[in-house]
Amino acid sequence: MVAHESEPIRRSIEVEYWVIDDEGRLVEPGELVDASAGAEREFVEPLLEIKTTPCETTAELRDELFDRVGRVVRRADELDRGLVPLATPIHAGEIPDRASDRTRIQDRVIGDDFEYVRHCAGTHIHVEQQPGREIDQLNALIALDPALALANSSPYFRGRNLAVGAQSKLYRWMAYDGIPHQGRLWPYVDDTEEWTRRLERRYEEFVTAAIEAGADRATIESSFDPESAVWTPVQLRDTFGTVEWRSPDAALPSQIIRLADRVAEIVGHLGDADVRIEGRTGSVTEDTIVLPEFDAVIEYVNAAIREGVASDAVWSYLDRMGFDIAAYEPVSHEIDGLGPVSPADACRFRLDHAERLERDVRQASPITGD
Repeated sequence: MVAHESEPIRRSIEVEYWVIDDEGRLVEPGELVDASAGAEREFVEPLLEIKTTPCETTAELRDELFDRVGRVVRRADELDRGLVPLATPIHAGEIPDRASDRTRIQDRVIGDDFEYVRHCAGTHIHVEQQPGREIDQLNALIALDPALALANSSPYFRGRNLAVGAQSKLYRWMAYDGIPHQGRLWPYVDDTEEWTRRLERRYEEFVTAAIEAGADRATIESSFDPESAVWTPVQLRDTFGTVEWRSPDAALPSQIIRLADRVAEIVGHLGDADVRIEGRTGSVTEDTIVLPEFDAVIEYVNAAIREGVASDAVWSYLDRMGFDIAAYEPVSHEIDGLGPVSPADACRFRLDHAERLERDVRQASPITGD
């Protein structure tokens, strides 16, 4: 999907939710896959992904996301199932994969650390590329990555407190620690040619690692291409004609819509604003978008993962970038610091948050944005 001058910038959402039974135990989605358009299985058994189509306005995106999630929630209720909007299942043992060549290859390359990825549920926000402004869009979303703090929804991994943004820590610092070019945030780029070169280098590194781990080249190349072989949080996606932001946790639809609305608003502002990279503070005004130097962005990102919006630096930064921080309610801050969580307590957490999702769908209050 490619924008034309003066046309609205389309945006879409992909969100993953844990599926539970009526006792809070993780289960496969089963018939929920057929409950709505856009509902799909994920690579681990108890996850369900719900996608929207590209939408021109926040109102359209909100209506479609709530409709699709609502259809799945209603079917889940009929089947004594629930959807859980948490970034991790709080406490779970080994989570089984769905068999595929793609998953088997990743398992070989990443090794035991791939188990961390199996405990992660997140949200992807796609914003339509604007011809000639793709790199500004990419760099802006890199600079906005600390906004992941606004959706932090679980501090727990296997019952222990890991970080306010446990999913981001598991993904970036633990699962891909051995191949950090794959899972961490990449620096700003100057042009699309530089982006393509990066993708190709990372792809060759991945193919080499997979072959060294015992995978067959033909199988690797049939399962991955340069674009799909990297997991960096912000990407140019030629396949979809979008810039994709993959950092936010799984969260309530209302919170995801609010976040997507602001991100699309900033990206849409790039066409009539002076965009520059300088200093360490960053700001968005009517005429200017200032992106901090990359090392400063990383400091904000690390604080967003460790402390979330409890970090004064993160709060101030997101405020300067135009986010209404008080409008968000990151769940991690509600349940952070409670100490170890037992498997039985984790089931109760999951049941409680499945009920929250149901309430969020029922209430579905409108927001401003377009």
